[in-house]
Amino acid sequence: QVQLVESGGGLVQPGGSLRLSCAASGSIFSINAMGWYRQAPGKQRELVAAITSGGSTNYADSVKGRFTISRDNAKNTVYLQMNSLKPEDTAVYYCNAEVNARYYYGMDYWGKGTLVTVSS
Repeated sequence: QVQLVESGGGLVQPGGSLRLSCAASGSIFSINAMGWYRQAPGKQRELVAAITSGGSTNYADSVKGRFTISRDNAKNTVYLQMNSLKPEDTAVYYCNAEVNARYYYGMDYWGKGTLVTVSS
């Protein structure tokens, strides 16, 4: 009943910028926390950034000062602005949302992921 769709991934040069978007759709009453995770080749999936419905944020140490997470509650959409990108940022980025839906309260949903490649 709920679907998350990421967009905005692609190839970018080191030092460049990219903005990811994730739109939630379906029988949604409201969304609590939303966040972005990533998984690089040979590494475990890690939290990149998260934001609550009230606007509180937290970031992984590796992206602080470079990435900014934001959300538009009216559109059920979360964004990740990525600046000063480094090769080590290369990963599949996954959107996550805690959704209050028709039959369930506070259930986690995941997008399929979007690939970000930072390379010269």
